[in-house]
Amino acid sequence: MNEPRMYHDLAHFWTLVSPPEDYAEEAAIWLDALRSKLGPGRHHVLELGVGGGNNLSHLTEEFDATAVDLSDAMLENSRKLNPGVDHHVGDMRTVRLGRKFDAVLIHDAIAYMLSEDDLRQVFSTARAHLEPGGVVVISPDWYRETFPGTKIHSWTNNRGDIEFSCTEYAHDPDPEDTTFETVFIYFIKESGVLRVEQDRHTVGLFPKDTWSHLLIESGFDVELGPYPVAEDGREMHLFVGVLRE
Repeated sequence: MNEPRMYHDLAHFWTLVSPPEDYAEEAAIWLDALRSKLGPGRHHVLELGVGGGNNLSHLTEEFDATAVDLSDAMLENSRKLNPGVDHHVGDMRTVRLGRKFDAVLIHDAIAYMLSEDDLRQVFSTARAHLEPGGVVVISPDWYRETFPGTKIHSWTNNRGDIEFSCTEYAHDPDPEDTTFETVFIYFIKESGVLRVEQDRHTVGLFPKDTWSHLLIESGFDVELGPYPVAEDGREMHLFVGVLRE
């Protein structure tokens, strides 16, 4: 798996790239999806690929949580944001914690799965950590059908004496494979001094039906819920799978 710089030497800038408060709207959709399947109560949830813990931070008042991520530098962000959460370093394809949960959550880190075999391994991890009838919730950013081929997006955030601007350039060098590349240019001005950093991320791109097919193959009954959180208005869904008894 590729190792983007934002998850290593630049991880301390994460909250400037993606502030936790920006996740409140979509976290409410996750909460509704979980409550619709789990009902009331303080259930135990596991997030795979928690990253900086932004989405999870809006759910911890409702649920007891455990979190896994491949990057310990990113987990440090989540530990600060979610001090009551049990954090573990691990690969979502292979990690085994030796316990069961009521739900497994996989937010946008699922994008770093580059092949159907990667997805099968992740869904196997979810299954291994769920009680029968447990729930997995997943949110792919893009489908093969919705990716425009090239996309550019820029934004700026500030914290103290740091101004952090980012330009994101996504493109698909080979439309015949199951990946595309996103190049980030970071303009970091600290105490008036500017530096420029580059970061490259290779991520997966699959047809929408592939997600449903592989979840069903992995033992889940699948529903697609509306997920209208994209600024560009593109089609997005929450995939909600219930592990068959």
